[in-house]
Amino acid sequence: MGTQSVDSQLNSTQIRLFEKRLLDDVATLEKMLAGDIFETGVSRIGAEQEMFLVDEDGSPSLNALEILEDLGDEHFTTELGKFNLEFNLDPLSFEGKCFSSLRDDLDEKLNLVRKAGKKYKTEPVITGILPTLRKADLTLKNMTPKPRYFALNEAISRMRGNNYDMYLRGIDQLYIKHDSVMLEACNTSFQVHFQVSPADFVQYHNIAQAIAGPVMAAAVNSPLIFGKRLWGETRIAVFQHSTDTRGWPSHLRQSVARVTFGQDWLDESVLEIFKEDIARYRVLLAAEIEESSSAMLASGQIPKLRALQMHNSSIYRWTRPCYGVTNGKPHLRIENRLFAAGPSVADEVANASFWFGLLKGIANQYGDVRKYLKFDDAKLNFFAAARIGLQAQFTWLDNEVSPAKSLILEKLLPLAQAGLEDAAIASDDIEHNLGIIRNRVESGLTGSEWMLQSFNELKKENSTEKCLISITKDMAKHQKNDIPAHEWPLAKTVSRKDLPLHYLHVRQFMTSDLFTVQSEDTVNLVLNIMKWRKIRHLPVESFDGKLVGMVDYRVLVKLLSDHRDNKDYELMPVNEIMDKQIPTVTPETTTLDAIQKMKKYGVSCLPVLSEKCLVGIVTENDFMALTAQFIESAIHRVEKETTAKATKTKGADLD
Repeated sequence: MGTQSVDSQLNSTQIRLFEKRLLDDVATLEKMLAGDIFETGVSRIGAEQEMFLVDEDGSPSLNALEILEDLGDEHFTTELGKFNLEFNLDPLSFEGKCFSSLRDDLDEKLNLVRKAGKKYKTEPVITGILPTLRKADLTLKNMTPKPRYFALNEAISRMRGNNYDMYLRGIDQLYIKHDSVMLEACNTSFQVHFQVSPADFVQYHNIAQAIAGPVMAAAVNSPLIFGKRLWGETRIAVFQHSTDTRGWPSHLRQSVARVTFGQDWLDESVLEIFKEDIARYRVLLAAEIEESSSAMLASGQIPKLRALQMHNSSIYRWTRPCYGVTNGKPHLRIENRLFAAGPSVADEVANASFWFGLLKGIANQYGDVRKYLKFDDAKLNFFAAARIGLQAQFTWLDNEVSPAKSLILEKLLPLAQAGLEDAAIASDDIEHNLGIIRNRVESGLTGSEWMLQSFNELKKENSTEKCLISITKDMAKHQKNDIPAHEWPLAKTVSRKDLPLHYLHVRQFMTSDLFTVQSEDTVNLVLNIMKWRKIRHLPVESFDGKLVGMVDYRVLVKLLSDHRDNKDYELMPVNEIMDKQIPTVTPETTTLDAIQKMKKYGVSCLPVLSEKCLVGIVTENDFMALTAQFIESAIHRVEKETTAKATKTKGADLD
């Protein structure tokens, strides 16, 4: 998320001063690029790891700030949500055993988080979107209390002027409205950087754009959000929606979202991107910056270009340029923001190896990729990969059309291998990491596919909530062993003893796959639906989804008895027999309150409403199932504590 030193309360004069610094930075960078100032002849790689923090139940844990303080390590930093953390790795020379070092560093720092998290019964999970994350977790009270994040939320909300609407279609459909930028906290990524000389930047940036689709197809890892099966890399769409500052007129004007693949190839230098972004996107975040970059350069100092870096951090290109200063020398990096976090460290390092190898391999064999591929085809490839992963079909160099699997296996892996060999990467690292990509693609088991297959199998006998808990807990277990996801068995149903004892809210166990009727439908239709679906309660709703009544099976039985010799009842409208005075709950109603309401009104079910619309139902059977789970879990924990005490006593006796 970049620097935290921002101010959302700057007045118009201060913002104009920031814009002045921004333009000064661009002019200064132009002078620096024209001179012999930048570090050249050095290839370095780097990475940033984002993660979710989860509690013992696999749900988001809000302990990021406490864990960060206990870590006391400058490599670690906050992210948007209190349930997120990020760490940055030290750069490595692109040679030899760099990928082994990258893997060791990732493992070491994740283990530091695991160790620090034990105090709070919290552990990290690396995944693009946490399956157990709920819309209710995305409130401003769960935003990390840092000025930058609140300034970002205020700025985007002000520009949008409306709710954060999101509609996505995959196997399922999702349409939600939200009130803050916290939707962005759904996403975590594994970002990699490649340092290049200014003269090579255009070539490598264009290649990075060209390979984005095929590389991501092999690495998709976020198919689920709020229990819905959507894109292979749903994170791509969610990120764009969550930071989109455009209103309806802007869409008509063909304006570009702040999360973007870009509009065309680069032609001359990195300046094209910075200038386009300043011209296209209004200042979102600002700070008071006293130093003049041009004055610093004139005095022989290397400026940090703080205004430019701050503006650049608020433009979310999937392939983003970065400026930095190391040991007094400025440099340029290409940042790859494509990869979701996870599904394991082994997978992440393999993805990085594939990407870096392709950059070098294609540069060596093809040079200027613009001669062989249209930009629009590269962009279409990117979104096809995000939607359907390895099922995508790509337009590749020289207008060749190829399925993702065959393109990767037959052409791209050999190119990546040649590129890594040219960079003098250790042969065993090449074989190991590209072998993971090869085996993953041949099997078709990306992280996304593992989640979807697991979810579909689990859903046959379990609630959605239980499926998502099972997948999350299995993911965390496999990540500790650092096994590539294509080798994971499908997630197993978490046992009752391991399920959360505290189903605190109705949303955690309500039934959301509902059958309903409307008030003018016939009683006969109601009767048949109840028979066919074996249900005892049928909600009656209006055309716009508002609850207007409820039909109980007992009422129907009585109706049948009263009209035993009269078939006229079959044409009777539902509104003549439905109960119109119905106690209801919301998804956030506590379980205890729901039970008490059911007892108070003497009903056997409660419709669940959100903004007056029907979203679920809870019944006596749901509470009976919960009770059984609580009793079984309590017995298991008592037995466990008894065994532990007995072992401790036996040990004391031996002493």
